[in-house]
Amino acid sequence: MNGLLLAIALVLLAIIFVMAPADGGPAALVCVPLVGLIAFAIHRLDDGKFLFRLFIAAFLARVLIGTAIYVFHWQSFFGGDALTYDYLGDSLQHVWLGKLEYQRAIDVFYAGGSSSGWGMMYMVAAIYKISGRNMLAVQYVNCVLGAATAPLAYLMAMEIFPNKKVARVAAVLTAFFPSLIIWSCQGLKDGPIVFLLALSMLAILKLGARFSLKYLVALAIALCCLLTLRFYVFYIVALAGAAAFILGRQRLTAQSFARQLIVISFVTMTLAYFGVSHYATEQLEVYGSADQLQRMRADAAQSAESGYGRDVDVSTTSGALSAVPLGLTYLLLAPFPWQFGSLRQMLTLPEMIVWWFAIPLLALGGWFTVKHRIREIAPIVIFTSLLTLTYSIVQGNVGTAYRQRAQLLVFYFFFVAVGYVLIKEKREDKRRKKESQHEAERRPRPRVNKDQKDVRAA
Repeated sequence: MNGLLLAIALVLLAIIFVMAPADGGPAALVCVPLVGLIAFAIHRLDDGKFLFRLFIAAFLARVLIGTAIYVFHWQSFFGGDALTYDYLGDSLQHVWLGKLEYQRAIDVFYAGGSSSGWGMMYMVAAIYKISGRNMLAVQYVNCVLGAATAPLAYLMAMEIFPNKKVARVAAVLTAFFPSLIIWSCQGLKDGPIVFLLALSMLAILKLGARFSLKYLVALAIALCCLLTLRFYVFYIVALAGAAAFILGRQRLTAQSFARQLIVISFVTMTLAYFGVSHYATEQLEVYGSADQLQRMRADAAQSAESGYGRDVDVSTTSGALSAVPLGLTYLLLAPFPWQFGSLRQMLTLPEMIVWWFAIPLLALGGWFTVKHRIREIAPIVIFTSLLTLTYSIVQGNVGTAYRQRAQLLVFYFFFVAVGYVLIKEKREDKRRKKESQHEAERRPRPRVNKDQKDVRAA
């Protein structure tokens, strides 16, 4: 298997040098150290061989799709935001060189810290500082982060259940589900967001069980980065983490109380140093009203043919609650078969068929997990429930709902994996039972002579 992956990597590298001779080399040089660092960390894990192969295969799949998008200039078709971040990252790089004529574009987008996604601008600029203006380098870094999310999913599953079968299924789904590939192989913020969400949740799970300085620092850094990429997701993760630490995974003792207090205090001080109060004030002024949420939702619903719920008004509590059933249906299941009218929507059909058939597994796995592992799964249940509810209220566009669902899929896959393993194990038990019955029927019965029979009868 390692030889096959190496051969595929060499062929893919040759294709990159042929199709993108100017940018392919610098882009590869930027991401190779990251790949080596993550591969080294993965090899030290218990199931290291499986996770290493999964990470490399997931990375190569993303590089293949990402290179095609770059070479054929499909950025506008799949995710036009990449062009915006390319321009802003290049402008910021020029500002760092003292060319202040580029500052206005940065200030307009940054908006005093109230905008969503300004951290991506800094990430792109940092990469361009190394490779020059090279969108392919940004895509390849995102490919690394997207592929690295699969081992994080495995580690989370093992922390919750633990069961290797469940962990492997969740990791494979995270590695190769089409929407997770497509959103993490472009110059978009979606890949880093999903990676940071997985890292945050893993750190919360680990810290809930035992203190670890490594995971404490990882949690603080991940939360700070999330604030710069999608601020409302940051608040939901912080709330889920705080609730999980208060509830606790184990019976409250003096040691566990001290551990939770240290974690909450350290993260709070880190966020305060980062300036979260300033950003929170700016963001609340811009997005903190129900009227603003209604304007955002109405714009999403009316600005495209794939809009839905155009008459919904979420500016009131009753209106927001009434929007949940429709919004939840679209968030989980859209696009529907009757909505495949464009090429972009048709491309999602294979994935949607798989996802629709996975919904019963999701329900079964969710029921089993909440019933038997509620303390372990509490942070993820709180986070996914709150973010699902948020998107159900504020989203009004099929395409956006499909894109935002990718942030939740990694966590939904835990329940899908549990449901799959439960059914598989039940079938295996039935098969083993039938085989044992057949063996018992084929086994010759002991012959009893007449005298022995008479003795027993007597």
